[in-house]
Amino acid sequence: MEPGHIYGLLGKNGAGKTTLLKIMSGLRFPDSGTATILGENATLRKSEAMRDIYFLQEEMFVPHLKIEQFEAAYAPFYPNFNHEHFEEYLRELELDKETGYMDKLSHGQKKKVLIAFALATNTKILFMDEPTNGLDIPSKSTFRKLMASAADDSRLVLISTHQVRDLHSLIDMVAVLDNGHMLLNASTYEITQKLLFDVDDAKSTDGKVFYTEETPRGNYQVKENVNNIDSSLDLELLFNAAITNKNEIANLFK
Repeated sequence: MEPGHIYGLLGKNGAGKTTLLKIMSGLRFPDSGTATILGENATLRKSEAMRDIYFLQEEMFVPHLKIEQFEAAYAPFYPNFNHEHFEEYLRELELDKETGYMDKLSHGQKKKVLIAFALATNTKILFMDEPTNGLDIPSKSTFRKLMASAADDSRLVLISTHQVRDLHSLIDMVAVLDNGHMLLNASTYEITQKLLFDVDDAKSTDGKVFYTEETPRGNYQVKENVNNIDSSLDLELLFNAAITNKNEIANLFK
């Protein structure tokens, strides 16, 4: 995985998404093989690498601290932490440092504080596990706005999620994990070059159909894009196609 991209990590429950993120963060050890992060073995957890990695986990640990105290305690671990950006992100998410003790906040407010902190670390690698869980609809919109502003060519962002509708506009790389195996790791451009997302077979009658879904608005299909037709990527349909036709999709994107 390369910097300058926002990866969407998709997979069923139990596929290994969170385990993979923990291995890449050095929080769990692989049964075999090596996870290399910033040129270092993640298992060694060298401080030179760890200070440039932030992992926002789905299971949040929130200490009995006020936001200012949390910032003072944890920001020094990240040399590029930007305090002004942290305050700006909090304001965008309708919070401030006077909100009170973090462990007394609602689930959504806790998530907002940790999202703001994660973005303010300015680490080279940012892992997020289900970041939009617990956010209301306006906050999800703000999250997308903040993510777009915080991403740059030097940063690698990997987001594990089931909420693909929340992140569709952000993701430019897609990885699909199935029982510990990577079925797909490709750019959204490459995906739409090789796959056609179509309704009712209206645009093309050629190409293998990988997945069909009946809806009130017609039959949505994913099929091989043999005629180089432009279409809009649908992450839900892509995931279902990959899980339904594992070998075919894996071979198509080898």
